[in-house]
Amino acid sequence: MAITKSNNAQTKKDRWYLDIMSPNTKGEKFAWLDPTSIYINGDAFHDLLNDLVLDLKNVKCDVVAGLDAMGFVLGTALATRLNVGFLPIRKAGKLCVDTDSVTFTNYSGRTQDMEVRTPAFLSGTRVLLVDQWIETGGTMDGAIRLVKRQEGIVAGLVAIAMESNDKTDEYRKRFPCITAVQPNTELQTQCDRQSLDSFKAYKPKMAFPKLLG
Repeated sequence: MAITKSNNAQTKKDRWYLDIMSPNTKGEKFAWLDPTSIYINGDAFHDLLNDLVLDLKNVKCDVVAGLDAMGFVLGTALATRLNVGFLPIRKAGKLCVDTDSVTFTNYSGRTQDMEVRTPAFLSGTRVLLVDQWIETGGTMDGAIRLVKRQEGIVAGLVAIAMESNDKTDEYRKRFPCITAVQPNTELQTQCDRQSLDSFKAYKPKMAFPKLLG
């Protein structure tokens, strides 16, 4: 198995940071896991970004667009690494400028609206769409429609993981899809069943940031 070195020089297994994601502890109306523990831990967050940037080496974009709200965290970090700008795709009613909006159904089955400033970019702009997790594909579908309405080109999709279903399988056919959880792996199988083996050993302190003194 390939290995990476985190910033603290400890040798860790490939994509080790995926093992520190937290299981849902609050019930069915919430997402089934919480990847933000990766962001809290500096070594984990940097290693995640290193892997995503490496996997994006053949994907060209002019701007990164992040989906409200957790796509903002991953999207802005990637935009900085890729040396391009960042475009927020917001929940409806948040922007104080002219907007275009679409209606979509999210992973929980709720119907929502999202919007983007208009105009946001020139025709032909290559937009890399980033969200934390792609489950049913409904939220990402709304973002794709917003980009295309302004005659942008969807350069690719990025997430920590994208679960397997008819909608997301179609995305993989249409776009470059870059995910930290790689397809056709055991971890992808665990994501599809919405239960990670690492949950059995998970403890919150695994993600605690280092104290620098």
